[in-house]
Amino acid sequence: MSVRDDAITAHGGGELSDLKAPQSERAALKAHAASLPSVALGARDLSDLEMLASGAFSPLTGFMGEADYTRSRDEMRLANGVPWSIPITLAVNEPAAQSLKPGIDVALRTEAGQPLAILKLAEIYKVDRAREAEAVFGTAEDKHPGAKNVTSMPPYCLAGRVILFEEVPGRSFLEYRLEPRQTRAAFRERGWKKIVAFQTRNPTHRAHEHIQKSALEICDGLLLHPLVGETKSDDVPAAVRMETYKVLLELYYPKNRAMLSVMPAHMRYGGPREAILHALVRRNYGCTHFIVGRDHAGVGNYYGTYDAQKIFDRFQPGEMGITPLTFENSFYCRKCNSMASFKTCPHSDDDRLILSGTKVREMLRAGQAPPPEFTRPELAAILIRAMREQN
Repeated sequence: MSVRDDAITAHGGGELSDLKAPQSERAALKAHAASLPSVALGARDLSDLEMLASGAFSPLTGFMGEADYTRSRDEMRLANGVPWSIPITLAVNEPAAQSLKPGIDVALRTEAGQPLAILKLAEIYKVDRAREAEAVFGTAEDKHPGAKNVTSMPPYCLAGRVILFEEVPGRSFLEYRLEPRQTRAAFRERGWKKIVAFQTRNPTHRAHEHIQKSALEICDGLLLHPLVGETKSDDVPAAVRMETYKVLLELYYPKNRAMLSVMPAHMRYGGPREAILHALVRRNYGCTHFIVGRDHAGVGNYYGTYDAQKIFDRFQPGEMGITPLTFENSFYCRKCNSMASFKTCPHSDDDRLILSGTKVREMLRAGQAPPPEFTRPELAAILIRAMREQN
């Protein structure tokens, strides 16, 4: 069935990019790759390659050329005007760039030497990584993990279509690693027309649960879609987070209204710009709505609390092709005797259960569960055990 039969088309208005070689051609491509110059991919490159090959980064068909890169960096659009907020590039050092020339095939391999894909090299160009970091993250400081990742990349970029002939190695959570075509098929099977996605890199607390269920009041189904690619070292490990998500959906969500799948992208910590990218990617996974909460994809104090919501106003609704659902900070109010937000609760902070992330981590490390109005006890037990095992 074509993606045009789904509730929502792929980003760019067309069909999902398909960059995986047919099984019948893979052996020949692997043999061809053995004779080619090669480029090693790091963890973040491998994540991008997997997202490209599956169609999650549609309409991209490979690593960006200079025209797409420049306009994405400066205007949050591809060269043809389609919204795209963060450049997707393949960086190489100067010796590698000088040893290659456009028009040839290049093998893309792991750092251990395993060939995975062929790049039809169309362009080699040089960029200013500090300028890119400033444009995308609002800073080039090393204290910002996303900016540090970008400024540490070499300035030369290889661009061109990719053809994947081997699965990216080291993939985890295979039972939940559904690609865009698979999530779309799952939505069709369930009869969902309006699907809301929730991006997360943290365990779900009651405020998250509140906004997810609020969104479910107007949608047919929820895709809980945690990011399981590379994150900061102090983020909760993906395996622990996945355990909490599975327990939460099993105990507290209607089984025909919510599903769990993982997204293999790496975390860029790009705040508002990454919120746009996360929304566009979820459109490719077949979602019609996307939750944008407080400080989406933020880090430290680099972004305003609701900057990630405001940035959507820079685009016409039809351009995005997915509807953002914006929520205020939520909390439990003792006087309301319920979850609430600043929009719905008339009481003071003294009546509201608001705990900082630092405070919650201190409690968990001490073996103390946060109040059940803040974290479900079953999830707190998982997090306490995980922190105990880390120490």
